[in-house]
Amino acid sequence: MMRGTGSAGSKRQQPSWTTTIYLRFRAAEFEILFFLFFLVAFLFLKDLISRPEYNQILVKKPQHDFWPF
Repeated sequence: MMRGTGSAGSKRQQPSWTTTIYLRFRAAEFEILFFLFFLVAFLFLKDLISRPEYNQILVKKPQHDFWPF
């Protein structure tokens, strides 16, 4: 009789914890990247909007006319 050919009493080897983490990451890859995209966009826009120059764009009126007629 050959070893490991699948008798009724054979048991499967459990995957390592690194393999388990990798498989879970692969299953949730889209959701993780989606969340990271919005997190980076939020931090970038928060930094951009907090500058005083940005507020002046919304408040200050232009000094010259864009339409001369």
